[in-house]
Amino acid sequence: MVHQGSCHCGQITFTYEGDVKQVMECNCSHCRRKGYLLTFGPRQALKLDAPESALATYTFNKHVIQHQFCPRCGCAPFAFGKDKNGHDTVAVNVRCLPDVELGTLQIQPVDGRSF
Repeated sequence: MVHQGSCHCGQITFTYEGDVKQVMECNCSHCRRKGYLLTFGPRQALKLDAPESALATYTFNKHVIQHQFCPRCGCAPFAFGKDKNGHDTVAVNVRCLPDVELGTLQIQPVDGRSF
């Protein structure tokens, strides 16, 4: 399924193609504070409509995930990383996909605090 997403102010807009029925809720210090509900896919499943120069990046801990956010409103709609085989991936915050009904999602808790 194709989903249109954005940050709060609309400066960052994107399209994500993928299934978002099951999402991950991580308890690491970053995800917990931001309230992320994440779905994962290959990097090419996300098409950024705004130029990449419009994004700001935050990394922490091992600095392997590039958390992307809007410098205007602070909303963080997705992050870039690599899977265990080295392939480029995207983690999309489904809270930034307005067409996704959050109450229908299967939420998988992940103990990111222990990573």
